[in-house]
Amino acid sequence: MSTLGKRQQNRIERERRILKAALSVFSGKGFGGASMDDIAAAAGITKPTLYQYFASKDELFTAMLCDERDHMLASFEEENGRDMVGDLYAFSWDYAETVLRPDMLSLARLIISEAQRLPDIGRAYQASGPDRLLSGMIDYLNARKAAGRLRFEDAELAAEDLWGLILSAPRNRVLHIPDAMPDRTTIERYIRHGLSVFLRAYSTQVETDLAHLATLAPPPPLSSANETEQP
Repeated sequence: MSTLGKRQQNRIERERRILKAALSVFSGKGFGGASMDDIAAAAGITKPTLYQYFASKDELFTAMLCDERDHMLASFEEENGRDMVGDLYAFSWDYAETVLRPDMLSLARLIISEAQRLPDIGRAYQASGPDRLLSGMIDYLNARKAAGRLRFEDAELAAEDLWGLILSAPRNRVLHIPDAMPDRTTIERYIRHGLSVFLRAYSTQVETDLAHLATLAPPPPLSSANETEQP
């Protein structure tokens, strides 16, 4: 590996460490309570070094949300050899395993609690996270419609249906009742039912797609390191 390649790799690894530290600090203290000093300390770097990567707390907050969003959209954007039903199933589990993490739930609760007092933070969270995730979902569904695999009149409403059907009820419950975390059997029940309803509504090959869905198995559980407050 060249010296330049090693430097690039080190920078990527340090940036990943910063983003993980940022999520930990923001989820614990909220946007208003978090400082760049806190995040630098959590990442094990100096504050000047942190500013070499992110010019402001706002920029870091946005990058952190985009990082989580990109992970959830990877099921739609990567060349993975799956068909549409496999993509939708993989996305559903990626989405569930991201938004149901304790740190992500804590962050969402803090954003909601601060939205009235700090509306710009609520808007930034919505624009960088949910809105961009929805946009990626819309792009994927439009592509499947163009390929003749889905039928709908409004891609945004179809994406909202997908989003709501796969997990909204258990996530809303645990947002308000922290000890109501669904187990994997419950998550699978909601995902499989939600996708079945979605495919019945929008697929052009309903019976074939439902039969394929029935053959899919949940992914292995995340490691304990990814299930803690600091992923």
